[in-house]
Amino acid sequence: MIRKLVAAAALLAGAPPALAQTYAIQAGHLITDAAKPARGPSTVIVEKGRIVRVEDGATAPAGATVVDMRGKTVLPGLIDVHVHLTMNAGEPWYQGLTTKYSEAYATTVGLRNALITARAGFTTVRDLGGGMNASAALRDVIAEGGFPGPRILVSGPALSIIGGHGDMTAGLAPELRDAIEHRGTQYWVCTGAAECATAVRKLAAAGADAIKFHATGGVLDPGALGLEQHFTDAEMKAICDTAHEMHRKCAAHAHGARGIEAAVRAGVDSIEHGTFADDTDVQLMKTKGTYFSATLMAFSGLKMYLGKGIFSPNSEIKARQTLDQWGKALGRAYKAGVKIALGTDAAVYPHGRNGEEIGLMVSKAGMTPRDALIAATKGGADLLGLSAETGTLEPGKSADLIAVDGDPLSDPAAVLHIGYVMVAGKPIPMQ
Repeated sequence: MIRKLVAAAALLAGAPPALAQTYAIQAGHLITDAAKPARGPSTVIVEKGRIVRVEDGATAPAGATVVDMRGKTVLPGLIDVHVHLTMNAGEPWYQGLTTKYSEAYATTVGLRNALITARAGFTTVRDLGGGMNASAALRDVIAEGGFPGPRILVSGPALSIIGGHGDMTAGLAPELRDAIEHRGTQYWVCTGAAECATAVRKLAAAGADAIKFHATGGVLDPGALGLEQHFTDAEMKAICDTAHEMHRKCAAHAHGARGIEAAVRAGVDSIEHGTFADDTDVQLMKTKGTYFSATLMAFSGLKMYLGKGIFSPNSEIKARQTLDQWGKALGRAYKAGVKIALGTDAAVYPHGRNGEEIGLMVSKAGMTPRDALIAATKGGADLLGLSAETGTLEPGKSADLIAVDGDPLSDPAAVLHIGYVMVAGKPIPMQ
């Protein structure tokens, strides 16, 4: 039903404009690969949504649509591996339990936030936690060209223990908790290896591109189970193994050190947040090749809303505990050579500010601007299994690119000044 409603809305809005056969994006400076030196004046030639070649100087094949970015730096579109497009920042913790947040409504929220995110220079995102139907409808209608936005991968709801970070009944009155449990709608709340494996299969069957689970407690749930390990080692291994059997990457929300360690040992592909990651965790992640998505922007959101009645009392306590660790774990991981991908936890802070994560990687964790930009392009593409499709500007790859003022290889703030965005050869309307 949600997909039908979204499709109908797309028809009412009119068919998407047809792709021009050829674009010539003329750049003053061109970064084809964040790990390599920038080129001087260059032109990226795009045909049917794909990069066909890169030429020196300002060129234009006959009949091409010329995009004059000669006063700007053109580079690969940015990638955020941890967003929540169907949610908004600054809403009270119980908002998702109200009638306002039907999945149909959440889809419309996601369409708005997807466009905001694309305009911020992010051409690929992974939505790590949201209603399965809303997230899938959002992903599909944008991919079909019905609405402008980034390429989206979705996980649907994150797996949780009973009373854990993904259990909607945690902290509720007994009558409300009993009513939700009686309906049996929370199939992502699971106990035991077999039940957790079944939940993974249900998510994959429903269309999830990735699997997320809460290896530890979380900050923004109203519960009081803390920030350490939640699922058992056996449950985590069942989740990771089953996800991989279903050809899905697996992401672990994890704050506490021992919960991080258990998730990495279980075979998770990425640690999300990793707030209290210690030297043992960092070395294990390095050895296993586990990616780290530190979501430093989430801490900005915590600071923004603390003490304003948005968070539950338990969340306020946990938020202050994590703020003391802002960026420290990422700094340790970076020095140890752990793989890093940019993730922000958008919706904990207002959507559209994703690019500020690059500056925080530099100021809070000591990364170089170049390495932060690599994490925001090639790192994300590799983690998501999209390196053959995006992350660099090379012939044959999707035309996912942005134009910015300044030099993002030396100034992380450059990515906050977006002049042009193209996703899969489609220009994003900037206003």
